[in-house]
Amino acid sequence: MQIAVAAEDDKGLDGQVSMHFGRCPYYVMAEVKGGKIIGSRVEQNAHYGNHQPGQMPVFIRDLGANVILAGGMGPRAVDMFQRFGIEVATGAVGNIGKVLDAYLRGEIKGIVPCSHDHPESCAGHD
Repeated sequence: MQIAVAAEDDKGLDGQVSMHFGRCPYYVMAEVKGGKIIGSRVEQNAHYGNHQPGQMPVFIRDLGANVILAGGMGPRAVDMFQRFGIEVATGAVGNIGKVLDAYLRGEIKGIVPCSHDHPESCAGHD
């Protein structure tokens, strides 16, 4: 399993989760096997500063992820990720390593709606 975590910085597992999946400068990609993190890498968000609805699901899929963890995400974006077969879990806050551990223990699941104070980028408004 490959898990993409929206990140505010390039500190990898020691970094902080971004509150918004499309407006983060980095993603931490964690490789998981047998319920354990066996490796990770930091990827720069190719769309940082120029996020357009529909770009991120393709970008995340191309990084090899089948799960994305983030602070927030609008419902249309969630739907787009799910169409690519990427599981979405939002509401993640804090240290990336701790968030990943909580996700792997089943403590982070489901979708917490985005507040939509930036409708031009979260694909939350029709």
